[in-house]
Amino acid sequence: MHSDGYFDERVAATYDDDVDAFNPEKVEPVVDFLAELADGGNALEFGIGTGRIALPLAMKGIKVHGIELSNTMITKLTEKSGSDRISVIQGDFTTASCGESFSLVYLIFNTIMNLTTQDEQVRCFQNAASHLKPGGSFVLEVMVPALQSLPHGETNRVFDLCERHWGVDTYDVVSQSLTSHHLRIHNQKMELSSIHFRYVWPSELDLMARIANLKLRARWGGWKKEPFTNTSRYHVSVWEKPN
Repeated sequence: MHSDGYFDERVAATYDDDVDAFNPEKVEPVVDFLAELADGGNALEFGIGTGRIALPLAMKGIKVHGIELSNTMITKLTEKSGSDRISVIQGDFTTASCGESFSLVYLIFNTIMNLTTQDEQVRCFQNAASHLKPGGSFVLEVMVPALQSLPHGETNRVFDLCERHWGVDTYDVVSQSLTSHHLRIHNQKMELSSIHFRYVWPSELDLMARIANLKLRARWGGWKKEPFTNTSRYHVSVWEKPN
């Protein structure tokens, strides 16, 4: 990860156009969960993007810092009201350091899967641990691989089909890779893009946490602390750094 990667100027220009992603019904439970866990301490967001969560979290009185690889996404963030409350450094969140410790580090919205090797994902946990104060928490939200929903022998899964967007995921169970293909209609033109990910299982994440000397505190099926079950589509997990 040595450039803006997928989140270049083209993507950043329309990133905030997804109105549903900024729906208060989706954002508020995330912010409330994180604010409660921070408990008045400071927080660090890995992959802060354009500030969808960081800005409302800062409005709750939490001192928020961020690490973001994409310079164009940082620019979008700094253009927004309230961004002066947030300190952001440009860099790879698997290795970049803010030079201070936090009560909370969080990485959400499947962003762990943007790290396309297991080694990178392990380094992410280690970097989170290095930024945490004793007793601090690392929060991660990510999808549960949807292999159960694939027809027998199939590798493709349609995850969105609407008037302006078609989305298809292609799984490779050997390499544990996932490629999301998007066909969008934008400005009366059809745009095709493919994004590469590495999907990861909850048990594998727990092992990465153990390598980083973090202990699982809780796992939920959603931001409102719904139970995590064998039918949950994603999970919110909290690991703690020992005192």
